[in-house]
Amino acid sequence: MCAFAPAGRAEAKIEDVASFKGAQVTGVTVSDKGRIFVNFPRWREQIPCSVAEVRKDGSYTPYPDEKTNRWEKGMPGDGDAFVCVQSVVADGDRLYVIDTKNPMIGKTVAVPALYVYDLNTDKLVRKYPLAESTSPDSYVNDLRVDREHGKIYFTDSNDPGLIVLDMKSGENYRMLDHHPYTTAEQDHVTVEGKRHDGKVHADGIALDRKNGILYFHALTGKTLYGIPTRQLIDRKVDESRIFSMKTPSPDGMIMDDRGNLYMGDLEENRIVYLTPDRKEIKVLASGDGISWPDTFSIHDGYLYFTNSRIQEASGDISKMEFTLKRVKLPE
Repeated sequence: MCAFAPAGRAEAKIEDVASFKGAQVTGVTVSDKGRIFVNFPRWREQIPCSVAEVRKDGSYTPYPDEKTNRWEKGMPGDGDAFVCVQSVVADGDRLYVIDTKNPMIGKTVAVPALYVYDLNTDKLVRKYPLAESTSPDSYVNDLRVDREHGKIYFTDSNDPGLIVLDMKSGENYRMLDHHPYTTAEQDHVTVEGKRHDGKVHADGIALDRKNGILYFHALTGKTLYGIPTRQLIDRKVDESRIFSMKTPSPDGMIMDDRGNLYMGDLEENRIVYLTPDRKEIKVLASGDGISWPDTFSIHDGYLYFTNSRIQEASGDISKMEFTLKRVKLPE
C-alpha cells in the first residue's frame, strides 16, 4: 500500500480564476493557447448552458454558441444541441465534449455522443455516437485522448466499464464491463464527517502516454487501477499486468509531464498527487478553497480545478457559489 509522504514542503497557494453563482460546474479544460472551457451537467431542470468559455475577467459565454446550449426537456436529444455534458477536454487544436444524453442521471434520451470542435474555427468537425458501447443506463463520465494510437478512452460511471473509441473509424467497444475494477467498492463517501450516499463506478481517468498506461478509479472506492493501453487496443485483458494500489477517493484525475498523477481527496477537501515511482502520495493543496475537487486541467505550470460541492448541493442552489481555481504545480 502506498503511504502519504511526511509533511515537508509548503502546500501550494490556491488562486481564484472564476466563480459561477447558482451553476454547478464539473468539467474544466485549458487549451494549449490558454483558452479555458467549463461545463455544467444537466443535473437540474435549469442550467445557464452546457459548455462555456471563461474569459480572462472571469465572465463566461456559451460555447460554441447559444443555440447549441438551448436544449430543453421534451426536445429531441439526437441532434447537435447538448443535453447533459459531463466533461470537456482540449487536446491539441481540438475540443472534445462528451454529452451523456442522460439528464438527471436517469435514463439516456438519445445515444451518448462525443462532439469534436476545431479550436481554430470553433466549428464542429466530427460527432461520434457511442451506440455500440453504451446502454440506457450509461453515464459516460470522462475521457482521455491517445493521439499516438488514434484512440479515445472513456469511463462509464453508471453502467460500469471502460469505453474505447477509434478516432478514424468511429468504432467503439467496452472493456472491463461490469468488472470489479470498474465497479464501485462502496455506496458512499464521508466528507467532513458527513455521509454522502450513492454508488459511482469508474469515474476519474488519466493517461500516462510515456509508459502507455490508462489509470482509472471508481469515485466510491479506494483502489486505483492502471491498465496498459495495449490491452485496451488489442482487447485482451491480462489482470496480472494491471497495476493497483490503495488511495483516497477521488473524482477527476490528471497526469503531468513528469509522471505525477493528481487526484482529489474528496473526503479530506484536498488535492494530492502520486509520485512517478508510484510509492508516495503527497499533498499539493488543502483547506477552505477546496470542496469536492471535481476535474483537473494543466496549463503553463498550473493545475486548474473545479469545486462542484456535490456533497453540499441539494435543493435550491441558486445562492451557492461554484468555483474554478488553480494551484502551482510542484517544482
